[in-house]
Amino acid sequence: MPNQAIEIPACWQDLGLRDYQETLELQRALCEKRQQGFIEDTLLLVEHPDVITLGRKASSQQNVLETSIPVVEIERGGDVTYHGPGQLVGYPILLLREPERDLHAYLRLLEQALIEVCAAVGVQGERRPNFTGVWIGDRKVASIGIAVRRWVTLHGFALNVATDLSCFSAIHPCGLDASVMTSLSEAAGRSITVEQIKPQMVAALGSALHRHFGFHS
Repeated sequence: MPNQAIEIPACWQDLGLRDYQETLELQRALCEKRQQGFIEDTLLLVEHPDVITLGRKASSQQNVLETSIPVVEIERGGDVTYHGPGQLVGYPILLLREPERDLHAYLRLLEQALIEVCAAVGVQGERRPNFTGVWIGDRKVASIGIAVRRWVTLHGFALNVATDLSCFSAIHPCGLDASVMTSLSEAAGRSITVEQIKPQMVAALGSALHRHFGFHS
C-alpha cells in the first residue's frame, strides 16, 4: 500500500436519497471519467429507496425470497443484498495505483474504515474469517461488494445505521439468515442517524485509503 504520509486529492459527494438505477448509471459514468483522467478520485455517499441487488455469485437469485421489492442484477462481487432508508451506502470511485492493486487488501481497508466508524459510536466492529464485511459479535452490520474496471473501483459498502431490519427478510443476505443482520442503532441501544455517520465515514475512509476527501456539491 502507498506510504501513509502521502494523501491523494479526492472529493466526496452527498447524493441524499437517490434511486438505485440512477446512482448505478452515475457510478459507471464516473468510473469511465476516472479511467480517462477527467475527474479525481470520488466517494459517493447515498441512501436508496428499497431495492435488492444481485452480485455475480451464482446463488444470488436463489436467495431472493420476496419479489415485491425491485431487483437489480449488477457486476459487483458477492451475493444478494438489500438497500433501503437508514442505510449509508458508499461508492468509492478510485484509481488504484500500482502499489494498491491488491483487491483483497482494498477490501480489508474498507472493512478497517467501517470498524473505525463503529468504534466512533461506541460499538466494537470486527472482521469474521471467510466473510467479507463487518460484524458486531455474531451479527452483521456492514456488507461489501466491489467491481474494478481498468483498476478503477466501483460499488462499495452498505452500513446499516438505522435500517428497518425486517426488510432483510426479503432475502438471504449474502446467503445467510436475515436474523444475522443488525444496525448501529440497535447495537448501540440508541438512535443514530445516517447524517451523523457521514462525516465520520468520510474521515475513516480517507485515513484508511490515504485520500484527502474534500466535499464537492
